[in-house]
Parts: sequence; structure tokens; C-alpha cells
Amino acid sequence: MKKNSKNWIPEICYEEDSNIPFINVPGGEDDPALLFIFVNRSTGEFEPGPKGEELPVMEMDLRQFADMKILKERLPESTYDEVRKCLGLQPLKDATAAGKTITAKVAKNVGGEHS
Repeated sequence: MKKNSKNWIPEICYEEDSNIPFINVPGGEDDPALLFIFVNRSTGEFEPGPKGEELPVMEMDLRQFADMKILKERLPESTYDEVRKCLGLQPLKDATAAGKTITAKVAKNVGGEHS
């Protein structure tokens, strides 16, 4: 049985040749349902550091990123599509149909190269 340990903290990692991050989930732990991430932006201002050096002043904004799989499983379809729309995504049925069209074109092109 999986547990959601309060002591387990997800570490966001990157492969050298990929800009898509991943998280290694330890055995027995649940996938994180929500990630909290600070987004830092320079204000353009500077303040003195511990040795008198100028350090940029950063504005930190705490953001939350939710697992779309959980939202899909637990929300009514119309609400889930509203969430997708807010994120700039197509409704799920439209995105699925578009994905099938792309997959069919790729399969046709790959099949055509081997004939």
C-alpha cells in the first residue's frame, strides 16, 4: 500500500538533453498531487551582500502546479475542460481527436518510408 510521507520532498531533475523535468518517486510513496514552486524574478534593483558586493533583489512568487491526471479523474468532464481552457488547452475530446489525426499522419509517413 502506498503512503504519502510528510518527510518525502520531491526533487525536480533534468536530463542533460531534455528540458522536460522529472521526479524520482521512492518506492512506497505516492506521486505528488501538487507541487509548490517559487518563481523568482529580478526586480532590477540591487542590495549589498555580506561582503559588500551588490546582489540582485529577487521577487519570489509561490506557485502551485497540480497533477492533471487527478483533476481528470475527480472532476466532471465539463469542469475539467474549463480547467484545460484556462490553461490554454483544447477540450479533451478535441485534443484527443487532434492527437489521433497526428498519429495517423505519422504512421502513414513512417509506413511510406519503408515501402
